[in-house]
Amino acid sequence: MASILDEYEDSQSTRHPAQRHTRLSACNIGITHSGFVNVRLEEEKPIFNKQRIDFSPPEKINHFAVCNNQLCMSLGKDTLFRIDLGKPDQPNQIELGRKDDSRVHKLFLDPTGSHLMICLNTSECLYLNRNTQKVRGLSRWKGHLIESVGWNKLLGTETNTGPILVGTSQGLIFEAEISTSEGSLFSNNPDQYFRQVHELEEDGKPAPVCCLEVERGMESKYFIIATTRKRLFQFVGKVPEGSEQQGFSSIFSQNQDLLPSFQEFPVNMGYSEIAFYSTKLRSSPKAFAWMMGNGVLYGQLDYVRPDSLLSDVQVWEYTPDIDFSFNKPISIVLTQFHFLLLMPDRVKAVCTLNGQVVYEDAFPEKYGPLKKMVKDPIGGLVWIYTEKAVFRYHIQREARDVWQMYMSMNKFDLAKEYCRDRPECMDIVLAMEADHCFQNKRYLESAKCYALTQNYFEEIALKFIEAKQEEALKEFLLKKLSSLKSSEKTQTTLLVTWLTELYLNRLGLLEVDYSKNTLFQDTREEFRRFLSSSKHKECLFNNRSTIYDLLASHGNVEDTVYFAVIMQDYERVVSHHCQHDDFGAALDVLAKHCDAKLFYKFSPVLMQHIPKKVVDAWIQMGNRLDAKKLIPALVNYSQIGSTQQINETIRYMEFCVYELAVKEEAIHNYLLSLYAKYKPDSLLWYLEQAGTHSSDIHYDLKYALRLCAEHGHRQACVLVYKIMELYEEAVDLALQVDVDLAKSCADLPEDDEELRKKLWLKIARHVVQEEKDVKKAMNCLSSCNLLKIEDILPFFPDFVTIDHFKEAICSSLEEYNKHIEELKQEMEEATESAKRIREDIQEMRNKYGVVESQEKCAACDFPLLNRPFYLFLCGHMFHYDCLFQEVSPHLSAYKQAKLEELQKKLAAASQPTKARHRLKEDEAANLGKGQPSREQIKSDIDDIVARECVYCGDLMIKSIDKPFIDPQKYEEEKSSWL
Repeated sequence: MASILDEYEDSQSTRHPAQRHTRLSACNIGITHSGFVNVRLEEEKPIFNKQRIDFSPPEKINHFAVCNNQLCMSLGKDTLFRIDLGKPDQPNQIELGRKDDSRVHKLFLDPTGSHLMICLNTSECLYLNRNTQKVRGLSRWKGHLIESVGWNKLLGTETNTGPILVGTSQGLIFEAEISTSEGSLFSNNPDQYFRQVHELEEDGKPAPVCCLEVERGMESKYFIIATTRKRLFQFVGKVPEGSEQQGFSSIFSQNQDLLPSFQEFPVNMGYSEIAFYSTKLRSSPKAFAWMMGNGVLYGQLDYVRPDSLLSDVQVWEYTPDIDFSFNKPISIVLTQFHFLLLMPDRVKAVCTLNGQVVYEDAFPEKYGPLKKMVKDPIGGLVWIYTEKAVFRYHIQREARDVWQMYMSMNKFDLAKEYCRDRPECMDIVLAMEADHCFQNKRYLESAKCYALTQNYFEEIALKFIEAKQEEALKEFLLKKLSSLKSSEKTQTTLLVTWLTELYLNRLGLLEVDYSKNTLFQDTREEFRRFLSSSKHKECLFNNRSTIYDLLASHGNVEDTVYFAVIMQDYERVVSHHCQHDDFGAALDVLAKHCDAKLFYKFSPVLMQHIPKKVVDAWIQMGNRLDAKKLIPALVNYSQIGSTQQINETIRYMEFCVYELAVKEEAIHNYLLSLYAKYKPDSLLWYLEQAGTHSSDIHYDLKYALRLCAEHGHRQACVLVYKIMELYEEAVDLALQVDVDLAKSCADLPEDDEELRKKLWLKIARHVVQEEKDVKKAMNCLSSCNLLKIEDILPFFPDFVTIDHFKEAICSSLEEYNKHIEELKQEMEEATESAKRIREDIQEMRNKYGVVESQEKCAACDFPLLNRPFYLFLCGHMFHYDCLFQEVSPHLSAYKQAKLEELQKKLAAASQPTKARHRLKEDEAANLGKGQPSREQIKSDIDDIVARECVYCGDLMIKSIDKPFIDPQKYEEEKSSWL
């Protein structure tokens, strides 16, 4: 049972395994006119390949359903058998648990293979989901014998069927929905609703609904096909976008006013069945075949037609050997080019193109009569079963010989459609179509087909040349060019140059005939599209000199310019416009393509004729242009040009300096020279805003000074002197312009009072000796606090009376007197401060502290009097060694080194008692040599260690941001805690 759906082996390869590489002969190796080699190494496999499944059912097979690789079959009375074809070794058997005499009437499996309907002959219906083992009853469906189900392919999921249609044996059509998702708290029935939407009749009586199919067309239009024994009904209606979940009742209600569209046939064989064919997975069907009493109604499905879904319908009558009295057709399956009819003992395949039986397969009687044929729309396999066996048909390469039939009918498009994967056949069809078009003088169509064949290129080209069909030859060359590979560079070059010549010849002929101006424009547009083709851009670029020569030989100037633009040869384009004095067009090309090198090259010419537009274009380019490289053109025309050119030059330089913030010295120097020559009013403003410090200046100070001096701009010279910090020269020159300007210069050297005084003396001398204005000289004294009356008295002549500066002399004397009084007061305050300091020292000598016997060290908490100790004014007391340990980590490296040195000296001075007399002699000797005594060493140590209380002094404040544990000793401290 585990091997029920194992992959079968190829019957032909197992039958002739050794002949695969040996069956070569002259009859099946041939070279056609196109150059294709056709080699057949083995016999072609049959289209319909049957295989019997290795499966012996424990009970009779009653019904069978398969979809989306999910297979379900009903065995005996009460058993359901399920297999996932992806896992054929894991079958699943379920007992229905029915105790009455009910039997399975039909099985219905949805397109996803998730929802299985089990309809019983007792007008009951059961439901089983693929993901569950529990069979659940559909209570709302009870009382109806289900004959057909129309599944919802759009909204159906693994847990929900969406709105579906159900047909009964009484001609009723119901709308229903089944969901396995969690329901309400008190109801978990899978059937959500079950309501009647329509009723079908035949001859005024209810007729069983044999088949139902629901399809969606365009613009939210839905088509419903329903069949009875003799009739095929169509229902067409629109469902508003987004309301598909509401069901199909609106479609039937839209058809209530009119009788539904149907086709009826006279013969009734008691049932009918319809089959559909889809070209792609999960797409809408394209064709249908309805098996009924008169034969098989075959046609296409057209979803665009407003009135009917069926089109190109025809009836293929049954063959004479089919007699309804003993061998009526049971089932039908539709493939791409055939429909398969299941008879009680055989299968017939009929071609839909001509209605001929192309295949017939009889089944052995030992398996019993054939019961049903089912096609899996997802997998594409056809399944047939009897009560004792299951068979499977694999359909392969169904369309392999269809192309010949279409070609013989001159239906070349269809023939090509069905030999796309066989290039040798495609070439034959194309060659036949090309010859057919050429013979009927449809040369353009013939050229298109010839270009796709493998026929000799020279032969076809000569064929069109002899027929004097240049347009067809051009079309052939274009198609041939489009089919070339990128590696075929030589062929591409040949075709491109040939086509260029053909286009130019054609344009030359049309240009002289004014009646064909429209055709001329169309041809030129086509030629330009050819030149601008991205596929041939590399070839055109590599051979552009040849193309230029061809264009020049035909005198085609406009297309030469167009081709140059395509090749991005803008230099040629701009040169062309400049030669024809079309400077605006030349500038448009430059501005459009923003090539800086071309701007540098052509700006001198353009600046001469359209300076304003050129400067506008430069400004538009912004930082993409190097202004320094444009200076030669600007200098040339600013010297010999008009006022407009000069003004535009200044405008661009100002844009560079103020907008682009260019810092190039050459730019600033040039702008400075333009201001000096043509706009002196802007010169001083530029110098002032450029900065007052040499580091902020971007122009050459010496050049600026020389330039301003040459053009007599003294105030600008003074400003440059100030920036250069040549204050004496600035004051000297400023005195020739304005005394106030000189005063502003004299105050600049703020850090050099001597220089400031010297500069103010220059100003005072100028005022006294040159302007002879005593009042203004006195103002100089009030403007500068460094000048005194005695400094400027030598500048006055001897005959000047004292009345003019009596106030200044009195003011000076008063200032001297005031200064003397301030000095006397400071001396008295210093004497008083020294007196208070001496008193404080005397008071400190008499200060003492009391230490109790129970006092403890603030650091180690041991009795204080056991060892030498320190007592601070704040009240803290420390042992000598404890204070030393507390203070040492906070000392600087220098003080720590000095403290270690003092300790060594102290240790050396503290020798045993026996050597005390000798040490006293050594100390005396050391004192004589300037060495410190033991008491002096201890005093120095006290100055370092006991300078302040370690808890109350600056050391504690400075240590507030230090960590409690030294980062270098953190790991060691951490490990000691563990």
